[in-house]
Amino acid sequence: MVLNTVEIMKLLPHRYPFLLVDRIIEVEEGKRIVGLKNVTINEPFFQGHFPGHPIMPGVLIIEAMAQVGGLYALVAGNVGENKVTYFVGIDKAKFRKPVVPGDTLRFELELINCRRGIFCFSGKAYVESTLVAEAELKATFADR
Repeated sequence: MVLNTVEIMKLLPHRYPFLLVDRIIEVEEGKRIVGLKNVTINEPFFQGHFPGHPIMPGVLIIEAMAQVGGLYALVAGNVGENKVTYFVGIDKAKFRKPVVPGDTLRFELELINCRRGIFCFSGKAYVESTLVAEAELKATFADR
């Protein structure tokens, strides 16, 4: 399954400047999802993070990773329509290398489990073949 930005916006409530996923390139139901984020100098956070030395904030890398996980639950987890994703936990977050304008982030999330409506993922973010961030994420869903 492949989703472009327009299809992603039909599923997620996020909009500019907070929609941080450009494309979903792979979904394996019951297993994993892979998404992309093209990082450009036009991102609004680069004005202040940091002038003359732009680096994507780690919390936004984790947010983008979570948006990919939310898309997994919406397309493969039978969550239903008109739902909004809520973070319920972030564990073992590590940032290994700065992400800069021109990078393409590839998020690979593996489903660990889903119990009582809480989806647990192991997520990794790569630039090319280099691991730049990782975390375990937990999310649930509520009516909009």
